[in-house]
Amino acid sequence: MHFRPSPYLLLVLANVLWAGNWVIGRAMRGDIPPLALSFWRWMIALVFILPLARPHLRRDWPMLTSSWRWLALFGLLGTATYNALAYVGLQYTTATNGLLLNSFVPVAIVALGWAFMGKRLRSVELLGVAISLLGVLTIVARGDPRTLTLLELNIGDAWVIASVLAWAIYTLLLPLRPNVHPLSFLAGISFFGLLELAPAYGWEIASGRRMTLDWTTLAAIAYTGVFAALLGFVFWNRGVAEVGPAKAGLYYHLLPVFGIALSIFFLAEQPEVYHALGVALIFAGIGLNGGKPR
Repeated sequence: MHFRPSPYLLLVLANVLWAGNWVIGRAMRGDIPPLALSFWRWMIALVFILPLARPHLRRDWPMLTSSWRWLALFGLLGTATYNALAYVGLQYTTATNGLLLNSFVPVAIVALGWAFMGKRLRSVELLGVAISLLGVLTIVARGDPRTLTLLELNIGDAWVIASVLAWAIYTLLLPLRPNVHPLSFLAGISFFGLLELAPAYGWEIASGRRMTLDWTTLAAIAYTGVFAALLGFVFWNRGVAEVGPAKAGLYYHLLPVFGIALSIFFLAEQPEVYHALGVALIFAGIGLNGGKPR
């Protein structure tokens, strides 16, 4: 009998795997420098992606070569920058903070589309953007407005917000991606992302930051490459294909739920009242903008 997993189960599993990626980024911050973790994550993922993508790459090769500039841009934003900035942020801020700030992605997409791409928003959607932004500021300020006025911000939160903006721009540009098979596209942006990460990774090594090689670090890197980068992508895209982006988008909001649960269990992090208030405001803004990433 052929087993066909539920698309809803696949969407849930994708978020569990991505949540684990945030926890590992925080847990291994002293053993694996952020650029090393990002580089080797995608190197491992690419090794597994290439055999799966091979038949599609042969067919799509002319389109891929003619669109290499777009692949380089998508690789920079989605493969290299997003992950690297998030891992840098997790050097300084908690996984709980990072996950909750990452919840701002859907509204960041709406806000940037309105500001730079001429997308028209209704008044209620503009209100949603403002409310979600207030939620982000609540988390960044740790519930104390004086933190904002005194500019005593956590640098890790700033890096995570930068990663959110990179992912939002990547998502907004996706309609312009080359018309190739999804695995060909993933292989292409993984390849270019690694090329673009290499100089920064070399600088990290030259500055004296090297990872500790043991079974724990190797297992952590393997998880980010095989489970978070590869399987998370495969599960998510299969689920989206079967239930549609509108329904699938709602499952993205499970990421902070699973992530905070894992952070409590593995990192002994404890959510604060300002976390609850901030995420409530972010989700309220998402609800006013249609409840899903766009």
